[in-house]
Amino acid sequence: MRYLIASAFFVFLFTSCKKDNFTTVPQISFESIDPNSVDVAVLNGAPARVNFEVRDSEGDVGFNDGTDTAFIYMKNLLTNLEDSVIFPDLSSVASKNFKAVVSASLEKVTKCRSLPNNALHTDTIYYEIYIKDFKKNKSNVIRTTDPVFFRCF
Repeated sequence: MRYLIASAFFVFLFTSCKKDNFTTVPQISFESIDPNSVDVAVLNGAPARVNFEVRDSEGDVGFNDGTDTAFIYMKNLLTNLEDSVIFPDLSSVASKNFKAVVSASLEKVTKCRSLPNNALHTDTIYYEIYIKDFKKNKSNVIRTTDPVFFRCF
């Protein structure tokens, strides 16, 4: 009987403990890229956008005009072109245990490889992305699992 009670206690203890999904350092996870096919001739019309989930215990991400700014850092893994963009304004929704899907344009880091004679070709581009919050805590680095097919000439 004593072992049964002890076993039940440990089962209860382990099932009642759950991992905290919100940390001081922001955590991101890849969601999607849309559209995943872009033509260089119409890039200014519809650049590809990456969508990713952000989790942060303080909610100190976003853009607050004149106060703080968090950034999204992106790297094109084909050309190694890197750049950053300012987070959208999330002040109306950012709070403790913040969780949201954020969308960012990949236009600043979508560039073709140059080929001889400017030959028409399609590049398959993957990206690495991370963010920094107001306190400059760097998130995990994610790699897009879906590519952007970028038609170049």
